[in-house]
Amino acid sequence: MTMISKKFPTAALIDGEWVTSAKTFSVTDPATGAEVAAVPDLGAEDAARAIDAASRALPAWSAKTAKERAVILKRWFDLVTAETENLAQMMTVEQGKPLAEARAEVAYGASFIEWFAEEGKRAYGRTIPTTVASKRYLTIKQPIGVVAAIAPWNFPIAMITRKVAPALASGCTIVVKPAAETPLCALAIAKLALDAGLPAGVLNIVTTMDASAVGKVFCHDARVRKLSFTGSTEVGKMLYRQCAGTVKKLTLELGGNAPLIVFDDADLNQAVAGAMASKYRNAGQTCVCANRILVQSAIYDRFASALVDGAQRLTVGPGIEPGTNVGPLINSEAIAKVEALVGDAVKKGAKVLTGGTLDNAGPLFYRPSVVGDVTPAMSIVREEIFGPVAALIRFDTEGDAIKLANDTPFGLAAYLFSQNLSRAWRVAEKLDAGMVGINEGIFSNEVVPFGGVKESGLGREGAAEGLEEYLEIKYICLGAIDA
Repeated sequence: MTMISKKFPTAALIDGEWVTSAKTFSVTDPATGAEVAAVPDLGAEDAARAIDAASRALPAWSAKTAKERAVILKRWFDLVTAETENLAQMMTVEQGKPLAEARAEVAYGASFIEWFAEEGKRAYGRTIPTTVASKRYLTIKQPIGVVAAIAPWNFPIAMITRKVAPALASGCTIVVKPAAETPLCALAIAKLALDAGLPAGVLNIVTTMDASAVGKVFCHDARVRKLSFTGSTEVGKMLYRQCAGTVKKLTLELGGNAPLIVFDDADLNQAVAGAMASKYRNAGQTCVCANRILVQSAIYDRFASALVDGAQRLTVGPGIEPGTNVGPLINSEAIAKVEALVGDAVKKGAKVLTGGTLDNAGPLFYRPSVVGDVTPAMSIVREEIFGPVAALIRFDTEGDAIKLANDTPFGLAAYLFSQNLSRAWRVAEKLDAGMVGINEGIFSNEVVPFGGVKESGLGREGAAEGLEEYLEIKYICLGAIDA
């Protein structure tokens, strides 16, 4: 069994108590296949108990002032920051990403706690000019209530704090189901939240292999007034349907198929660096990574050559080893998907310019790859790759690029590289995406809104918009005012 820090729990958290179970499941290191820990495999009844706890804790937590809640959140931020190295090593062991990326994610995740500790104090209402002399109109914002959150495995801390921090800052209580592949980070940061003074029941963590059963409890329980989910579009649609019966508020951060457009007036070095950062981070396992790289014909060959050179310089290996740039994929299904997409592309005429095979580091390692001469007829263009494979598509005109970029049901992220400000602005406005990076391959942080359009989801996380997702607006009319 791979060792992890013993200071962090391997039990679930319900109502301030660490909960064990006779039934457990293994968490494994994708780099080695070794068991890291065994955690409780809870079920529907446990999820209902967690909602009970959150419901009981709601009145007292929501009654605290925003400043009182902020004090606890700031202590939580300090504790998470102080444990950066232990948390990063745990993340690398259970998720696989290189240690440098894991450290960066701990900081990224903590930034949401710090941001919302302050932003919670700014849940402003407003006064509205009256239409009748004897009346006054105003609005206030109040916490929506009990929240349920379902988090993914690719960012096992940041995707949780991005949901939990605004929920807590606004006065909500929350039940979190972390991904079965990566529950340890969730449990660790929950312990640090308790250490910071978070009352029992305000934050609950339900670990389970039965995501369907727990998800149904979250969706069908009328006490849960909001569901936040990050994951596949297919599952998101199912949860959307299941929440209809209780008319919950939803935040859905779903699949992406991000285009990265390189125009012939781009700074080539800048464009290659941006594509590398976007495509190969976390072994390509991010919802905003460049899935389709569209390159204008005049610079296609030069860009392809430079990207191949960059990909060949990357070091593949276990994330815990110094100097590793690309770690393992999360499981064998992920490898099988990447292999199928590359195989389909080659069968239909694409050329593997580098990579295209498993790496010698182990069964879950795939070599950083570049596939050229890709066309829209190939599955690699239609589906989210979620692996370290760059798919290059030629285009001739600006209009062609926009049409190709928008030819997808998804609309999460998009990128473009151009030194022409007029073109950059014009194209950014025409791209069907919730987020656009211009001459940048990575743009996410805590102060900007994260989210997509079309089938990439609903709502926004981070920024002031992220707080609004956990608030209800109440209009108050004060009448019978003497003139």
